[in-house]
Amino acid sequence: MNSPAYIAARQLLLGSTRQFLDLYSMNMDRTFSESSYRELALVIFFYLFMAMGYYLALVIDVGWLNFFWPVTLNHATKAVISLPVWWLFFRRLASWPIWKKVLLHVLILPVFTYIWMVTYYQLCDQFGFRRMQGSRRVWDFYITALFYLIQFGNFHLYTYYKKLRQQQLLAAQLGKLTVQSELSALKAQLNPHFLYNVFNTINAAIPSSAKHARQMINKLSDLFRHQLKASREELVTVREELEFVRKYLELEKERFQERLDFEIHATNNVLEDKIPPMIFQPLVENAVKHGLSPLIEGGKIELHVTKEKGRLRVIVRDTGVGIDNQQRSHLLKQGIGLANTNERLEKMYGRGLEIVDNQPRGLAVRFSIPMQEETISV
Repeated sequence: MNSPAYIAARQLLLGSTRQFLDLYSMNMDRTFSESSYRELALVIFFYLFMAMGYYLALVIDVGWLNFFWPVTLNHATKAVISLPVWWLFFRRLASWPIWKKVLLHVLILPVFTYIWMVTYYQLCDQFGFRRMQGSRRVWDFYITALFYLIQFGNFHLYTYYKKLRQQQLLAAQLGKLTVQSELSALKAQLNPHFLYNVFNTINAAIPSSAKHARQMINKLSDLFRHQLKASREELVTVREELEFVRKYLELEKERFQERLDFEIHATNNVLEDKIPPMIFQPLVENAVKHGLSPLIEGGKIELHVTKEKGRLRVIVRDTGVGIDNQQRSHLLKQGIGLANTNERLEKMYGRGLEIVDNQPRGLAVRFSIPMQEETISV
């Protein structure tokens, strides 16, 4: 049929479909990935399946075949009205617990159904399409409410399926990192008793008058002992980690002399908290190696550890050479110390390192992690 009403209806439906696809793509992802295309295909398949089922039900009930455009308008209207509801539940309120979402669905369902019926009936009357009349309109209310439940029930199921897959992938990645860490630890522990004996032998060979050299050997032995402990344990106290960093910096100061100055500040309420081992030292080592070492006059390193609102906050500042913005964007993707630490934090807590400018010069590397009884281990 090529009447003006049908032509206008086709244009309206095509425009609504384009708007639906555009809005859906904007909300899902600015740059569509292969996964996003599959999700969009599933949504389109769902609407086609429901429209076809509704069309066949009308044909069986009424026996009239000319229901194509009314059924298309029916489901296109549902799609457009579903967009703000989808955005509300899966973008704005994505972090809500499921029981709150269920209660909100109970409130929105009749509103959704009422808006659809008013909109759809007005469009049908305008374009001359057949629709339910009288008491039969209750079927439109019932079917639309059922459509709402099926649609958003499937959306929620798919969302939780994706989250489960992401958790499984994260667990697999953490397991891989754990295996890698264990292999690295095994390499470092080929014969720890032999290394301890070597330290003792060197210490005994140094004349008793060279107390300073003996102290350096003892500090080096302590560093090795802590590193060995860190490779065997999932958590250490902040106090132990700070002591390790202090001894590391004291040994570096023997090399840099007056070119290196450092300060370590930690509030008393953090010292006994448990954290993953070897989290502070790579940040300090990077500040020494890449920040202060290139400067003839050297500089200062500060390590601050505090706890606020249940989160451990760590910042390492240096007055070194600093880097420009372009280098900073690649800093966490290159090297070993910072890159590994950033990856560990992202896998364990969902947030990695942050690098900012220090004043008057140099860099500041900071991060924060939640303090809780059980911490994800790597």
